[in-house]
Amino acid sequence: MVNCCKTSGSSKKLIDLAEILMVIAEPNRLKILCFLSHGERCVCEVQKALSLKQNLVSHHLKVLRDNGLIDYKKDGQWMHYFLNTKRIEKYKSLFNKILTK
Repeated sequence: MVNCCKTSGSSKKLIDLAEILMVIAEPNRLKILCFLSHGERCVCEVQKALSLKQNLVSHHLKVLRDNGLIDYKKDGQWMHYFLNTKRIEKYKSLFNKILTK
């Protein structure tokens, strides 16, 4: 077995990574992550940039938020979304370990 699969807890980490990859495999979610990589945005900005209906954008944002890839802050009636860079870095590091060993 490959080294990245032998370490303690590696099976759980691989399952977690696989689940995140399935989440971002949806093209609109990947577009949202790309859009948010340029900074914090409100829902209306995401909606406009992706040319999607508000309810669909909200659904994708919820899935990304539930999986810890993005976070938000409330400013009055506005919700501002941004990347959870710490969590993304964790998955990026694991993904790199798997592919570069």
